[in-house]
Amino acid sequence: MIDLLLVAASKALVGAYPRWIGCRPEPRQRIYFANHASHLDTVALWSALPPTLRRRTRPVAARDYWGRGAVRGLIAGRGLGAVLIDRQREQAGQDPLAPLYAALERGDSLILFPEGTRNPEPELLPFRSGLYHLAARFPHVEPVAVYLDNARRSMPKGSLLPVPLICSVRFGAPLPLQPGEEKASYLQRARGAVQALAPRPTP
Repeated sequence: MIDLLLVAASKALVGAYPRWIGCRPEPRQRIYFANHASHLDTVALWSALPPTLRRRTRPVAARDYWGRGAVRGLIAGRGLGAVLIDRQREQAGQDPLAPLYAALERGDSLILFPEGTRNPEPELLPFRSGLYHLAARFPHVEPVAVYLDNARRSMPKGSLLPVPLICSVRFGAPLPLQPGEEKASYLQRARGAVQALAPRPTP
């Protein structure tokens, strides 16, 4: 029930209209990686997926935000089925990607924001290394670039309530890791793939 309410709210507020540009909504295990400008990003991307894919796709979210408070916990857990990561685990010498490995081993798909934080600027931040490690460890899982258009304007950082605007979710082509490709090269290529999906401004 909560998941259906989230989808309905997302469609009503921002549309979350999918545009499958480089791939199709097929029942493949994937890592959807996208730009991150708003708290609406997770729900918008997840809502843009067909129900059959949505049921097996889990957003990756920070425990220190989404695990705090009853409402956030309800949305992340029962609504989105999010994989919560503890950003303090790395400081404690533990692998913060362990919950993501477990989800992929179960056959789930993931939604990931490699910038690592919300970015109010059109130019993407450098991608963090998690996407590379997931692509290297699970070569059978398709990494798919995604660009969320207009979410930044609908609910910019610091806003409490969204502004109703049409947001499109643009899905690009799969971007597998090439044999022998180094981390820096892959992350730069992945960042470029997301940036390339941004709509061009009209003259």
